[in-house]
Amino acid sequence: MVDQEKPAERAAGTAGQPTTEEHASDFAGVPDGFQRLWTPHRMVYIRGDRPSDHAGTGCPFCAAPDKDDAEGLMVHRGETCYVVLNLFPYNPGHLLICPYRHVPLYTDLTPEETVEFGHLTQTAMSALTKASAPAGYNIGMNQGEVAGAGVAAHLHQHVVPRWGGDMNFLPVIGQTKAVPTLLEDARQALLAAWPA
Repeated sequence: MVDQEKPAERAAGTAGQPTTEEHASDFAGVPDGFQRLWTPHRMVYIRGDRPSDHAGTGCPFCAAPDKDDAEGLMVHRGETCYVVLNLFPYNPGHLLICPYRHVPLYTDLTPEETVEFGHLTQTAMSALTKASAPAGYNIGMNQGEVAGAGVAAHLHQHVVPRWGGDMNFLPVIGQTKAVPTLLEDARQALLAAWPA
């Protein structure tokens, strides 16, 4: 049964003071104590309108090398593979190692691509260590949509720098990630740290 009493008719509260009830309508437009992180770019993933997996301009990993380095978030261009910042980073400096060829699986790489793919992963770790001194790394590939690949048709390996305390409740509860470094600032720091 819902208590229908008016605030003045309620039992005395703490220290003999009457309790009062405030209505939600009294708060419209009143600032609260929360700061909001607006991430409208994530709506394409929430709605399921992810980038196309088709080779060419529909695939973000095929399109990135055709852009200038700043626009494409390019960190390094190799012979068969390249390194790019993740547009939706888990942490500052989150890198992706990608082959230029539009192939879905690690087993589809040629021997030459496999060697450069591994070498660029090592170099990315070294540059991240020099640029931002992370305490550890997550490195991995999700191959196939069922395995969690956002762009399943174009192979890419994540290199995610990690620091103690870099995770909190926001990603779990609010599906929001607070990233304290702008993408271009992270790219510039990596360019300065990348071996010549």
